[in-house]
Amino acid sequence: MAHTHPTVLFVCNSNGGKSQMAAALAALDVPHIFTAISAGLTPADAVNGQAAASLAKIGADMTSKTPTQLTDDMQRSADVVVTVGDAATPELEGVKYVRWNIIDPSVFGAKGDARMDKLRDDLRERVNDLAGEFGTCCS
Repeated sequence: MAHTHPTVLFVCNSNGGKSQMAAALAALDVPHIFTAISAGLTPADAVNGQAAASLAKIGADMTSKTPTQLTDDMQRSADVVVTVGDAATPELEGVKYVRWNIIDPSVFGAKGDARMDKLRDDLRERVNDLAGEFGTCCS
């Protein structure tokens, strides 16, 4: 019997930045722990170019991804739904949710590439923490 990994669904408002970054970081760092997918409440037309460039610096890729609309079926099929940032994800009964309150690095004066790199590093730490705790927090 083949072993299947749990699925983590990352959700943000547009699925153009934060949730796409989190999924790409999970695919880079912890593909042996869980399968990552992402979606947004109101999908953007394309992924954020600055976010994609920041990920490319560390070998992660989201350039081939397209922002995707969040659906109830996606939430129900995930083992855990991680809301990244301030997205008002509609919560469904029986679905496990985790919220990551992300403080935008611009609040601390970071701008441009530095802002996006700090956001990337924050998300990477959170993704790896989730992977490390997955057995207890999300099973």
